Amino acid sequence: MTDQATVLIVDDEKHTRDGLRLSLEDDFDCYVASNAAEAMEYLRNDHIDVMLTDLRLGEDDGMKLLDAALALPKPPVCIMMTAYGSVDTAVEAMRRGAYHFVTKPLNLDEVEILIKRALRSRSLEHENVALKQQVERKFSIEGILGQAEVMKPIIDTIQQVAPSRATVLIEGESGTGKELVARAIHNLSGRPKANIVSVHCAALSPQILESELFGHEKGAFTGAQERRIGRFEQANGGTLFLDEIGEIDASTQVKLLRALGEQTIERVGSSKPISIDVRVIAATNRDLAKMVEEGKFREDLYWRLRVVTIQLPPLRARKSDISVLADHFLKELAKANGKTYKPLGEDALPAMMNYDWPGNIRELRAAIEHGVVMSNSNRVMLKHLPSYLLNPHGLGIGLRAPSLIASKDAANATAGAAADPTLKPKSDLDITEAEHQLILTALQRSGNNRTVAAEMLGMSRRTLQRKLKDLNMVRTHRRRVTSPAQTSDS
Repeated sequence: MTDQATVLIVDDEKHTRDGLRLSLEDDFDCYVASNAAEAMEYLRNDHIDVMLTDLRLGEDDGMKLLDAALALPKPPVCIMMTAYGSVDTAVEAMRRGAYHFVTKPLNLDEVEILIKRALRSRSLEHENVALKQQVERKFSIEGILGQAEVMKPIIDTIQQVAPSRATVLIEGESGTGKELVARAIHNLSGRPKANIVSVHCAALSPQILESELFGHEKGAFTGAQERRIGRFEQANGGTLFLDEIGEIDASTQVKLLRALGEQTIERVGSSKPISIDVRVIAATNRDLAKMVEEGKFREDLYWRLRVVTIQLPPLRARKSDISVLADHFLKELAKANGKTYKPLGEDALPAMMNYDWPGNIRELRAAIEHGVVMSNSNRVMLKHLPSYLLNPHGLGIGLRAPSLIASKDAANATAGAAADPTLKPKSDLDITEAEHQLILTALQRSGNNRTVAAEMLGMSRRTLQRKLKDLNMVRTHRRRVTSPAQTSDS
């Protein structure tokens, strides 16, 4: 087998074909064709590096051959020949993708130099593509961007666990990208053509969640006017992603345990078992181990879910990734908003690196979109980003909510609370009291709107309701919220 580059010569004049072949065959592996049909036969069945074709091929059109060749999965470099030295024709050929053109009568030395130059150009393109793919493999996997050391074992785990059937539990603060990891695992598994179905467990009441997961029969309960296929059946052959798994009630936990153990479900209102083939990935921002100790989560379900555990770090623990993520969002959101891509200004990144990002990647994306929309120059400057970036320890609402609420970040939370003057903590402030004050502040600033307050705190409304109950605030928060003086003294 030859390692020479292959050149396809296409011309309806025999003496031109033969002359070019004799001139080039010492340096290249040459093929010849007299018309477009012959040329396409070679292009489809052989690897052709360079196609040298006339613009006039008897009854055929060289421009159409050029278009067809460049539309192939692995197109050749195309050089056009013409006896009609029209600048307009040459420009049109290059506009369509031709590398260059030469005019007849041909200078054979010039043709050989042009082919070698075209091959060098192609080689550089391939090297650049390979380098780009290498960089993407290093810094990205299925949309998960990052080069921080803390992300490397996570990427390795995703790649290792994806082809298996193992259940995966993804832990991490709100906004750290848990669903993105779940989708990466699904896409890298043997099930990418099947569905990945997501269920946000905290957004549904226990009764609705049970029906959503397992489906129901007609007449199973009031309002069940027809049979409904649940999420398990929708995900059959694929993946079911259960977000905020810590919010499901005890009854649903029992049914979920059976589904995982036996790979069967029963629709609400039916005792007929239905076989399923579903891989479950669950996610939580709560401490499930602690919930097991407190009797709030079944231990057998906990161990069934956490066959493999992935702990996602907060963005403040991987700040070296901020520039990579920011540039990715700049491109993505510029396109989504009909804007031209603009890089970050020199004053923006230092401020972003100095900020703690309590809302994690979700907050970073929102901040970048703000900058994309507000920028009126050729860069996204600090002045175009949300003003709270000037306060490295606070959100726009003056809270350090998600990271402070997270029990696993307790030490950092206390420090953050002490640094935030809006909280006015006591010297002996503990985490429970910090949560208490944060929730009060959010409720006060939201005008006692629990939905808005939950958004400020980076949690679901249901989670806020639970925390109000846990902190014994249900009956007291309305009175305290309406009295700023009392709130400050708390």
